[in-house]
Amino acid sequence: MAKRDNKPQVKENELPNKLIALRRVTKVVKGGRTMRFSALMVVGDGKGGIGVGMGKAAEVPEAIRKATADAKNNMIKVPLSGTTVPHEAVGKFGSGKVIILPAEEGTGVIAGGPVRAIMEVSGIKDVRTKSLGSNNKINCVKAAFEGLKQMRTAEMIAALRGKTVQEIKAEEA
Repeated sequence: MAKRDNKPQVKENELPNKLIALRRVTKVVKGGRTMRFSALMVVGDGKGGIGVGMGKAAEVPEAIRKATADAKNNMIKVPLSGTTVPHEAVGKFGSGKVIILPAEEGTGVIAGGPVRAIMEVSGIKDVRTKSLGSNNKINCVKAAFEGLKQMRTAEMIAALRGKTVQEIKAEEA
């Protein structure tokens, strides 16, 4: 049995992506049950770009293709502070909650399975996360995605307020 490589799948001229969840789902109809597959994919560029998508189809490869296309359409850019996130954030989705904390260089990615995949494909190298509430993969991934959407750098906030970074830091002190 070959050892499975857990690195993001990268093809020529394509973004790194990871399959998070693959489920067989059924719909009960008059003639019986119709089986389909639901896939949850994460796509990233390794430089702060991240997208999450879901796809459903009668066959696995088609579900994965649809989920990847959906993830590429829903990409966001996460501002990075070196190799980590600029500040802490709490992402919520459904009953799932993910706390994302910045970490010093060399810490690595301290996260559970589904959240780890998001951090790895987005290029975040040093981060600490804690998943609370639901341990459903879909809820965890979407909660982490919501937390990453909240990320702002000091420069971004200064530009929004029409001030300099030094003025904002003086306000905090």
